[in-house]
Amino acid sequence: MSLNCGIVGLPNVGKSTIFSALTSAPAEAANYPFCTIEPNVGIVAVPDRRLGEIAKICNPKKVVPAVVEFVDIAGLVKGASRGEGLGNQFLARIREVGAIVHVVRCFEDPDIVHVSGKVQPASDIETVEIELALADLATVEGRRAKAEKGVRSPDKETAKAAKAIVPLLDALGAALADGKTARSVSVAEEQRALLADLHLLTAKRQIYVCNVDEAGLADHLAGKESPLVAAVRSAATSDQAECIVICGKLEAEIAALENEEERAEFLKQAGLAESGLSILIHSAYRVLGLRTYFTAGPDEVRAWTINVGDLAPQAAGVIHTDFEKGFIKAEVYSCDELIELGSEAKVREAGRMRIEGREYVVRDGDVMHFRFSA
Repeated sequence: MSLNCGIVGLPNVGKSTIFSALTSAPAEAANYPFCTIEPNVGIVAVPDRRLGEIAKICNPKKVVPAVVEFVDIAGLVKGASRGEGLGNQFLARIREVGAIVHVVRCFEDPDIVHVSGKVQPASDIETVEIELALADLATVEGRRAKAEKGVRSPDKETAKAAKAIVPLLDALGAALADGKTARSVSVAEEQRALLADLHLLTAKRQIYVCNVDEAGLADHLAGKESPLVAAVRSAATSDQAECIVICGKLEAEIAALENEEERAEFLKQAGLAESGLSILIHSAYRVLGLRTYFTAGPDEVRAWTINVGDLAPQAAGVIHTDFEKGFIKAEVYSCDELIELGSEAKVREAGRMRIEGREYVVRDGDVMHFRFSA
C-alpha cells in the first residue's frame, strides 16, 4: 500500500513552505535554488470530522487518525535528467513515492527570484514534465536493451517474458521521446505488472497545486481566476488530474497557530470553509487510492487506511497479520449510523449491525469489529 506523495516543482515555487505548513515541522527554506538537498519527510494526519464524532460517542482513552506521508523533494531544473542541480538524486527519490504533488508558482514577487527569470506556469510545468519524461526514457531504453537480449535467450520462459514486454516498451519509448508521459500510453490492466518494477516517474498520478499570494487567493474565493492559475488548471485538465489553489504563506500562518480553535477562527475570518492543506491532504489520500474504516471502543477510536476494493480479511490484516490469517467474520456498520443513533447499542437495537464474510468489500466509513481464530 502506497501512502506517500512527493512534493516537486521548480526551485522557489513554495514547496518547502507548503511542506512545513503540512507537517508543522519547519523545513529549510531560502531564497536560492537547492536549499533542500536531503528530502524532508513528514507524516500528516488526515483530517476527518467522522473520527471526532465517533470519539465523542465512545469517549476513548486514545484517538488515532489515518495518516499520509509527504516528501519534500528539492527543486528540479532543466537538465535534471542529466544530473543538473543534483537532479539524479532528486529523481531517484521521486521514484519511491506513490503520487506526485506538483507545486507551481502562481504569484509575482520581485523579492523571490524565479529560476528562469519570469513566472510562466505553462513553461514551468513543461520543464518539470520534460525532465521526468527524459529520465523515464533512459529507464525504458535500458530495459528495452535488456529485453532484446532476453528474446534471444535459450530459456523459453525468459524469452516469453521478454517478448511480452518489448511492445510495451516500444510504445512507452515513442511517447516519452515525444515529450509525453507514461500516463498517456494505454496499457491493459493485466500488462501493468510487467512494468511495475520500472517505477516510471510519469506513470504516477499528479496533483497540481497553484501556489498563489493572498490577493490571488481572494480572487479565487471570489470566483475569479488569474491567467497564471488558468494555465495550471488547463495542464491539469489535459492530464486528467486534480488542481488545487493554495496560498502557501497563509497556510504557514494558520499552521503556526497554537490550537484548533484559533485556526478555525482564522479560517472563518479569511472566508475559508477549510484550509487549502486539508483539501490537499484529502486529494492525496484519494489519488493514492486510499480509504478509511474505523475501529471504536472505550480504549481507542482509530482510523485505519486501506486500498479501494480491499476485502474484509485484508482490512483486518492492516491491524495485524494474524487477524487476516485467522479471519472468520466481521461485525460492520456505518459510522453515519453510529453518529445518527448515538451509540453502538442503539445501532444493534435498530438492526443496523451486519455480519460480513471474507468476500465483503470494505466501504469508506465502515466501523468494524473482527472475529478471528488464533
